[in-house]
Amino acid sequence: MANRVTYTDVKAIMDGCTTADATVTIFITSASVFIDKVFANDTTTSTTLLAEMEKWLAAHLIASTVFRTTSEEKLGDASLKYTGQWGKKLESTPYGQMVLLLDTTGMMANAGKMAASIYAVEEFD
Repeated sequence: MANRVTYTDVKAIMDGCTTADATVTIFITSASVFIDKVFANDTTTSTTLLAEMEKWLAAHLIASTVFRTTSEEKLGDASLKYTGQWGKKLESTPYGQMVLLLDTTGMMANAGKMAASIYAVEEFD
C-alpha cells in the first residue's frame, strides 16, 4: 500500500525538524509498512486514523534516530541529555505516545510482543 502521509505532514508536527525531506519519506515508508502489517486483518479502524498513526509513528522513528530532542543542555563543559529512554518502545517519545493514544484497538501497544500459551498436563507417570 502507498504511504498515507507526506514529509510535510510529518514535519508539521515536529517543531524544528531539519531532517531532509527524502529521509523523512524513508521513515514514512517504514511507518506505513508497519501500520499495514499490524492492521492487516483489522476492518474497523478508519483510513483516516491509520494515516494519523502513520504520521505520528514516522515522527517517533525520526525522533528515535536522526532527530533526537534534548531535555537538558549545558554550555560550560558541554553536556547534553536526550529525551526518551531506549527499550521503552513507543512510550520513549511524545510521538510514540500519541500513536498509543490514537490506537483504540491496542494493537500498536501489543505489536512485537510474543504470545504465550499454557497447556495443562493431565497426569505424570
